[in-house]
Amino acid sequence: MRKVLAVLLLGIVGYYLLNSFYGIPFGENRANVGDYYLNNTIEQTGAVNTITAIVVNYRGFDTLGEVTVLFLASTGLAAILFDNRGRKRRRQHASLIVRVGAHLIYPLIVLLGAYVFVHGHLTPGGGFQGGAIIATGVLLMFMSYRSFEVSHKWLTYLESLAGISFVTIGLSGLVFGTSFLQNILPLGIPNELFSAGVIPIIYIAVGVKVGAELTGLLDNLLKTIK
Repeated sequence: MRKVLAVLLLGIVGYYLLNSFYGIPFGENRANVGDYYLNNTIEQTGAVNTITAIVVNYRGFDTLGEVTVLFLASTGLAAILFDNRGRKRRRQHASLIVRVGAHLIYPLIVLLGAYVFVHGHLTPGGGFQGGAIIATGVLLMFMSYRSFEVSHKWLTYLESLAGISFVTIGLSGLVFGTSFLQNILPLGIPNELFSAGVIPIIYIAVGVKVGAELTGLLDNLLKTIK
């Protein structure tokens, strides 16, 4: 049964790869690709950030691969650092000034990270940047408070939900449209928050996934310090 499923999966992947290669006009001048993106991004995707449209829509499958690489890297590092003795971070608070500053700045850092990936289709930034900003805020709390802990169980839930959401949106484009990650929602009005169809939803999923993965990695790394 497994061999049949493997052959079937390879056949499906091969079919779509051949279709993709068949549609590429090899040998023609492709220097106009950048101009095409710049001239058609808003009309075709509804996003005013051309880079976002390329990363999430035109080359969305590549972004899925990048997220998968990050997941595999974090999983491998977690396996290396795994210790069933339940290590704790070093039992030492930072100075009072650092603790008070971290307590005040932490929610602002999380808010900034959320703003960056929610507005990725409107302004520079996106899911990877927003998730990294949120993880930076968590790192600040790790360094300031010895009692600050994160739940790896909830981090796993968030990471899994974000990954499933990404793939589901991509498959929806394949089912209800003609390609993986095709924009099947209304594009809305450019420069408004609720625009660009599925692009902001994808970036929210990427931001949550990256933030959860980096937070878990930081926690594991800090707990290895004796």
